[in-house]
Amino acid sequence: MIELINVKKGPSLEDYELHPSCSLMVSDLRKEASMFMPLLKGRKIWMINSTARGGGVAEMLPRQISLFRQLGLKIDWLVMSTEKKEFFILTKRIHNLIHGVGKGYFSTIDKNLYESVSKENVQYLLKYIRPKDIVVIHDPQPMAMGAFLKQKIDVTLIWRCHIGNDEKSKKTDACWKFLKPYADFYDYGVFSFYDYIPEYFKKNSRIIYPAIDPYSHKNRELHLHKITGILSNAKIVRLKKDVLTAPFNESVKRLQPDGSFGACYKPENIGVLFRPILLQVSRWDKLKGFLPLMKAFIHLKAQGVIQEKISKNQKRRLELLRLVLAGPDPISIQDDPEALEVIKEISSFYCSQNSELQKDIAVLLLPMTSEKENALVVNALQKSSSIVVQNSLKEGFGLTVTEAMWKGIPVIGSNARGIRHQIRNHIDGIIIDNPEDTQLLASAISDLLADPMQRKIYARNTQNHVIQEFLIFGQLKKWLRVLSTESIRRNT
Repeated sequence: MIELINVKKGPSLEDYELHPSCSLMVSDLRKEASMFMPLLKGRKIWMINSTARGGGVAEMLPRQISLFRQLGLKIDWLVMSTEKKEFFILTKRIHNLIHGVGKGYFSTIDKNLYESVSKENVQYLLKYIRPKDIVVIHDPQPMAMGAFLKQKIDVTLIWRCHIGNDEKSKKTDACWKFLKPYADFYDYGVFSFYDYIPEYFKKNSRIIYPAIDPYSHKNRELHLHKITGILSNAKIVRLKKDVLTAPFNESVKRLQPDGSFGACYKPENIGVLFRPILLQVSRWDKLKGFLPLMKAFIHLKAQGVIQEKISKNQKRRLELLRLVLAGPDPISIQDDPEALEVIKEISSFYCSQNSELQKDIAVLLLPMTSEKENALVVNALQKSSSIVVQNSLKEGFGLTVTEAMWKGIPVIGSNARGIRHQIRNHIDGIIIDNPEDTQLLASAISDLLADPMQRKIYARNTQNHVIQEFLIFGQLKKWLRVLSTESIRRNT
């Protein structure tokens, strides 16, 4: 089945021009569009992926599409789906193998499943797409569908792969070999980094970094009273007085000592508004490094109690420090069947800890029924944090890092390819060479927590770095060049 996603207009280009950090970039984008838009006249662009919510792709597409429309481009967004849950189990395996994790073997049953779901979706896709359209397929889930579409209708086909691994192995080779028969039908590839590109795509690919929208609900400026209101509406904090806005439709749920999920104020208030907060927000994925981060936090707490040479202020910070691990409620994410397994693993480890540590660790499920409310909660949590961590074992890019940097929050990240590209070590934050080394991670957290002045310096640097490299306007300029190049090629 195929769903046409309704994309709201949102902020206008004129709105962005009023932002002092964006005005020049918007002006440059308009100039680029004036050169390239005539080449795209009469062409329709289709963006296609496998979920309308959860994850970086689903977050980026609405703003890309809205701004492209304002520039005059004809563009829409389609999402593939299926009732066969085993399809997304398979595509999660593909995702993990591209990162070098899992069993590097695909059976005939796997291939038949991948192709049968893709062919079913193509029949619905043909109701929308016409000859000469430009079709951009995002990531492996709909890749075969794009190939089968190309066999039925004359379109320009582009694969936008948001994931990758800079280390080649038998596992990654096996995955790329599995995808090659479908990749052969694509005219072009777009990747986040050059070393993510498989050999058979290297002659015909471009690099485009993911980026954030500074006016989105997840990244827009929030003043203190707004942050307080959001946290109260989501039931993350309990206030004695009412706030201006009504409670959200769904409350955030917190992991309880018995393994269930309940109110955020149990077993004790998290203290988001007044305690030092260490935050990681991600999808519930084995590669995000949640468990090593929890172990590092526990190690840090234990060391803080027995250390004699630290200052009174640092000892107090360590006593008050709380770890918040937050991610989307997995019920709402159709293309990530691994999430429940990861949450179960985290829950088991959490429940094995003593009651004091359970009070100091908050594992939160963020509702996805309202994308706006979900985005605002993430924004408020990031803004309320002392340090944001992204401890991924592997990471295609890591927009959660970009988001924290834009907000001026110091960051600690692993050396995964996408993260180390963003965080300049000891300029924007700290890079950890081994995300599974809990002692190393604990030391980095402790050092940064102990130095408020260094955190301020990192905070200033991170925001400037994002302005220069990772805002949506530069991303759109690169897309205009790619789409226009394809248009020229198809019309010669």
